[in-house]
Amino acid sequence: MAETILTQAEADTLLVMEKHRVDDTRHRFPALGGSIEVPLISANKRENFLLDITRGRINLKKATYQNRVRTVVILARLDIDGPPHENPDGQEISCPHLHTYREGYGDKWAVPAPVTDFPRTNDLWGSLADFMVFCKITETPFIERDLFV
Repeated sequence: MAETILTQAEADTLLVMEKHRVDDTRHRFPALGGSIEVPLISANKRENFLLDITRGRINLKKATYQNRVRTVVILARLDIDGPPHENPDGQEISCPHLHTYREGYGDKWAVPAPVTDFPRTNDLWGSLADFMVFCKITETPFIERDLFV
């Protein structure tokens, strides 16, 4: 499979592009070990995006929120209460950490999750809302809260 490559300018533009839910489907926040994929569309209806929500199997507080474009390109990913991430330069970044697209590397680099953007990483529901704001999901999908979130 050929690797999809974006320039940094393209990725930055796509990340800050306003995104809307595709329809009024009701999604359920995943239970332990579960995941959902929520389709999104740009305000001008020219770009399709996906919001992925994945939960850990054992750890109640482990989650990953991800925003993709063109099916396979990860623009942003927030990892909460998971293992540390090792960047290509060998630097280890503990959770919570944020991956954003970096030209030539995709999502292989992470930084500590900025507290200014993600002040509620101890609250999975709140951090999902913060992630949607970060990714400019302005017409949010309907996601029903799980009992253990």
